Amino acid sequence: MLVHARGERSPLYEPYEGGAPEDVETFTRGIALDAPGLGLPDDLADPLRSWSLARPPEGFVSRPALRKHVGQGLAVTRRLARHLGPSWAVRYRDERHSTSKWVCWGCDRLYWERDSHGTPPHPVDVTVEGEFGFGPLRADGFGDFAPDDPAAALRLSDGLVTALRTWAAGIDTTMNLYVRDLEDGKYDADFARLFREGKDLARQVARELGPGRRVTYRGLANGGLAAMTAVTWQGDREL
Repeated sequence: MLVHARGERSPLYEPYEGGAPEDVETFTRGIALDAPGLGLPDDLADPLRSWSLARPPEGFVSRPALRKHVGQGLAVTRRLARHLGPSWAVRYRDERHSTSKWVCWGCDRLYWERDSHGTPPHPVDVTVEGEFGFGPLRADGFGDFAPDDPAAALRLSDGLVTALRTWAAGIDTTMNLYVRDLEDGKYDADFARLFREGKDLARQVARELGPGRRVTYRGLANGGLAAMTAVTWQGDREL
């Protein structure tokens, strides 16, 4: 996908059929902002539309106005790349410098080459699982990790990060009590509550990550926490 302000209602373009994605000149087929495959929320589609329509038909005469427009476009393109995740390769046309660089969905950096990172550097499919002594999130190549780990670049809201950390701490506390008392059934209600909370948190993670990535909930693991399940979402859609 190329993000390029051309004065049209949508600044999104893809290559014409058979066009090479490396050749920016092939990005001539428009993509509507309400295309079902994008799932753009209004607070992302509206600024994309406004930014595209704000470009004068004959281009910018004022250099400061051009710099401002380019900066606004880059900011909203980064938001778009984060929303789409790895399901789209997003390229940004910088009219000021006449460049078209690829925008990483995880780190926000611009690259000349489409696959500069090589293998995906950030988690694509995320698992939420509660286990004593481990972080609440898992992904291939990452193992378990904290919800605000900068290397993962999930950008979850502060409230959700706090809730996930509290949930993981609650699992550790409950497991310690279970091991201390070794009384069958004493903490069953607590484990059941943690299990339900984990599923709700996994659904929230899926919503915040958007349709570009999948989130699976695998319940609670090990010993008294052995309540396993597997539910997967993409955005708001359960798979």
